[in-house]
Amino acid sequence: MGLEGEEAISEEGGPVETGKRLQLTDEERERVSLAVQAVEQGTSAEIVPMIVSRSGLYREVRYRMGLLLSLLTLTILLTAEIAWLPWGWHAYNAAWLVLTTMLAYGVGAWVGTWAPIIRLLTSSERMRHKVRLRAERAFAKHAITRTREGTGVLIMVSLLEHQIYVLADQPLFQQVPVERWSSVVEAAVNRLKTGDIVGGLCQSIQACGVLLAAVCPGRLGDNPNELSNELVHEP
Repeated sequence: MGLEGEEAISEEGGPVETGKRLQLTDEERERVSLAVQAVEQGTSAEIVPMIVSRSGLYREVRYRMGLLLSLLTLTILLTAEIAWLPWGWHAYNAAWLVLTTMLAYGVGAWVGTWAPIIRLLTSSERMRHKVRLRAERAFAKHAITRTREGTGVLIMVSLLEHQIYVLADQPLFQQVPVERWSSVVEAAVNRLKTGDIVGGLCQSIQACGVLLAAVCPGRLGDNPNELSNELVHEP
């Protein structure tokens, strides 16, 4: 099951590459890895941190923007026909009208790929759905379910949607009340609002570690590292 925080990255945040591949330094990657390593010393759970540029393609936004701009262009041209058709209708007028409308559709479709436009024209429910699906696919893809006691946890930041999603394996999720999982999301909010993606993710990892240490503490001499501590970074 999962828990998302759609307010995690604010529109008023700093210069964050939303919808594009975030460029991370080796030091930033190492910082996340060390945060996971430190936390897992006190718990038998396995945390997988992940940053994705986007969780969906939202092709419908391109179609909507293309259609909107082409219809607007066509309406303007037809409304202004007195100015551009003073000498009557000719074949080249029709060709010019069609070509201009097609060009407007192409421009609109291109504008529909911009992250702010995608967020403007996509409902929060659809974005939450896309983020949840991306997290579920990542959970399976990176074999987070393959821990011996079902103690895998995915913490995923999706940049374009401005969301952070926490997905825990079912046995572990059932041991922790929903409101306590919320604290993992809330721990990242302030850092993410300022554009500090790595800092926010590390804060979330630390909060998750405190929570997990209480429900599945590490056992001395029997606490293998079942999953990689490395940050998963995908488009």
